[in-house]
Amino acid sequence: MGGSTGADVAQKVATEAADDHASRDERGKPRWRIAARLAMVAILAGMVTIYHRDLFRSFGALRHLSGRWFVLAAAAEMASVLSFAFSRRRLLSASGRPPGRWAMIRITFAGSALSMSLPFAGTGLAAVYEFRQFRRRGVDSATAGWALALSGIFSTSSLSVLLVAGAILGGASMGAVAGFAGAAIYLVPGAVVLLAIRYERVRTWLSQLFIQLAHVVQRLPRSPAIRAKGPRLEDFPVRLEGFLDRIASLRLPARGYLTVFGLSTLNWAADCTALALAIQATGLPVPWHALLLAYGAGAAVGSTGLTPGGFGLVEFTVAAALTAGGLPGSGALAAVLAYRLVNFWLVLAIGWLVMLRRDRARRT
Repeated sequence: MGGSTGADVAQKVATEAADDHASRDERGKPRWRIAARLAMVAILAGMVTIYHRDLFRSFGALRHLSGRWFVLAAAAEMASVLSFAFSRRRLLSASGRPPGRWAMIRITFAGSALSMSLPFAGTGLAAVYEFRQFRRRGVDSATAGWALALSGIFSTSSLSVLLVAGAILGGASMGAVAGFAGAAIYLVPGAVVLLAIRYERVRTWLSQLFIQLAHVVQRLPRSPAIRAKGPRLEDFPVRLEGFLDRIASLRLPARGYLTVFGLSTLNWAADCTALALAIQATGLPVPWHALLLAYGAGAAVGSTGLTPGGFGLVEFTVAAALTAGGLPGSGALAAVLAYRLVNFWLVLAIGWLVMLRRDRARRT
């Protein structure tokens, strides 16, 4: 299971993090809750309807696999999700009150399911959902936005390290250069913004920019009801200044950042291990020299958001890379289908069950 990129998360969280109204009680909005439930059911039904042939094809591949190795692949995937959850919980501990471990696991599964359920908008929707869940558990908006942005940066940087390692082991020097270049494209903008916010002059410039944008938004035509519920513009500069000051004050000790990077690396490594175990389940030897590059290629196309969770693109890319690495075509495809059962369908199912169960608990 891969984390979202730093640039994507930083961009999607920026506007949401500035709004402290995420923790408002929603019990007075039954229509919104009904619409949300219907949307969840519709998305899940659509996923199964559109991809049911590929899903059944994946299950069909299980008949020729070793059950023991497949279970180990599923366990490795669960370790990947847990690593990702605990890396972000460590970042949220900067506020002194991170969500509990089980709450963090549930949020991570649900966010992953949302991210994999929609093309293009999935990553942003997941970031908004996770942000609001953190707010409901007492994390202030600045810490929640900061943690999500840094999580994306650490996730992308750790993946780039694995890709470069795979390129070096596979003797592909150009692959190593491409790995560094690709990581820089995603990492530099978000990292620069987070570091620059620590300087008062930069915070002042950002405040003026956001205030000008708020004036533009305020002049847009809106219904009286929406205008009355929205935050007052005269309060915005003070709230924004406090928000940016809070982000600038957030820090972890060096050991904390190392822990986050280690857990982010473990997230990708465990997911790659699930692929290796799925190959082992077919009875074929694992092409270790090509494994990281094949995995990295799948992670890269999956992050484009062209299809939900990279569905179809990841299968084709990884299977082709493994075939180029020496595996027979039929065996490579069977291994990838088994891997995607735990990497995609299992995480998707658990995430949607978490969201549906949580929604049912709120109604009772």
